Amino acid sequence: QVQLVESGGGLVQAGGSLRLSCAASGRTFSRYGMGWFRQAPGKEREFVAAITWRGGTTNYADSVKGRFTISRDNAKNTVFLQMNSLKPEDTAVYYCAASSGTHYSGNYYRDVWYDYWGQGTQVTVSS
Repeated sequence: QVQLVESGGGLVQAGGSLRLSCAASGRTFSRYGMGWFRQAPGKEREFVAAITWRGGTTNYADSVKGRFTISRDNAKNTVFLQMNSLKPEDTAVYYCAASSGTHYSGNYYRDVWYDYWGQGTQVTVSS
């Protein structure tokens, strides 16, 4: 069982930055692939970024590539999402998720691949 708690959301002006954190419980955190998703009002949840359990591979949605960076610190059971050059369209509730599944490369962008989800943290970008 893994519990995930996100933090770091807030209100920021367009062009600003935020760093989201996701703290995980459980001693096997380092064996989980991790992802960030977001859901804006009236829209479906969408993939943002993912990272393999060792952190050697990262993947991003086209909409955030070059602006967002996902990373993890397995010693601290934490995954991060550094968000730079934020835009109003980045406004959403951001969720972190953990997967014990295999075949990362074919599944990292699919929310059904993830076993555990956090409660989410609100990010609001004003224009």
